[in-house]
Amino acid sequence: MRDPEPIVSTLWSHLAGGFIGTMVLTTMVRAANEMGLTRMDIALLLGTTVSDNRRRAKAIGYVFHFVIGMVFALLYGVFFHAVGYSSWWLGALLGAVQAVFTATVLLNAILPVVHPRIATPDTAANEVALVEPPGFLMLNYGRNTFLITLAAHIVYGAIVGWTARL
Repeated sequence: MRDPEPIVSTLWSHLAGGFIGTMVLTTMVRAANEMGLTRMDIALLLGTTVSDNRRRAKAIGYVFHFVIGMVFALLYGVFFHAVGYSSWWLGALLGAVQAVFTATVLLNAILPVVHPRIATPDTAANEVALVEPPGFLMLNYGRNTFLITLAAHIVYGAIVGWTARL
């Protein structure tokens, strides 16, 4: 029988990397928003899926974002385990892939279909949407938004890959 200690240690290393990586990613995107480099507010975007109260939605959105960050850290760990290798650069590459997928498919095609408070091309004039749709490469939130998101996800992936132990 295998010793469970390495598995537990590996799991904790992924979760630690996910926690630190999510903190850094969230801080980078929030700071870019505060500096006027992007209009994207990831907490509001996520939180308004369950609440129309903007203040409550932001708090819920930050919790959602941290949970998502931890889940992705575990998924990165599964990938690292499957290839039998982990490093900061492989994590950074995964982060870049995740950012491109998020900006082209997830936020552009899937989120407007399932988000009850986001505007869509089908939103009628008499309906009020709380959130503007991100658009392709999140261009509706500013020209720099995709580059900021890409950089933040690369840093996230690098942190997760760097902390991952196999």
